[in-house]
Amino acid sequence: MGVAHMASVTLEVPLNFAFDRLTEPAALGRWTLGSFGLAPIGQGDLVEGVSLFDGARSIVEIVPHRGLGLIDYHVGDRRTRVPRVSIRLSPGSDWGLDADSCLAAMSTWRAGWMDEERWARTCATHECEVLLFKAQIETAYKEARQ
Repeated sequence: MGVAHMASVTLEVPLNFAFDRLTEPAALGRWTLGSFGLAPIGQGDLVEGVSLFDGARSIVEIVPHRGLGLIDYHVGDRRTRVPRVSIRLSPGSDWGLDADSCLAAMSTWRAGWMDEERWARTCATHECEVLLFKAQIETAYKEARQ
């Protein structure tokens, strides 16, 4: 298998709404299966979650680049984190879609310590996670409009 993976979806919400939800730790902690239940740890903007797979804890630093429609998620421990996961958003109107929609592509890098089984699990998980955040973001948008 390769050293990177991408999973993508079309979100039926404006880009700015999606961006805000994808940078909000509480919302993020509802769909990140490898760092579920993200909560502040009292060290800057760092948040910690628990893997639903093996109970391992991970620290996540959310690094937004709004002007680029890019969110980097630096993952690791309290001292060292690397930008393992990124989500790039692009306005739907750029691609002939509705102006109140956007495209979301989540890319992931394979760490050197990941064996084939662990990497396959990561890829499958991210395919599921994009569907989770799509449903949750679109539901939140509908509720906000009522």
